[in-house]
Amino acid sequence: MKLVIVTAVAFFHDDMLRIFKKAGVKALSESDIDGYKTASAVLTASNWFASDKGGVKSVMLFAFTEDEKIDVLFELITEYNKTLETKNPVKAIVVPVERFI
Repeated sequence: MKLVIVTAVAFFHDDMLRIFKKAGVKALSESDIDGYKTASAVLTASNWFASDKGGVKSVMLFAFTEDEKIDVLFELITEYNKTLETKNPVKAIVVPVERFI
């Protein structure tokens, strides 16, 4: 059992839900977040981070699941990122879970 965390701009939300489903992850949670970059970062046409002081609406999806499903999820996200016309791809990380109830 591991924890997988995915972050993306809110525009990609529905696509991410489809990817989680296709990977076989049946239960997940999500949270709306604001994304920021440092002032020196290059802003892209996708407007990942707005030029004003506020961040861009983003989403964090997370799930406790098995390695096999995470492998499929990462493959699907990698392929998805290849289709994007932005320098701000969907990000994913895996955190090992030592104990759970």
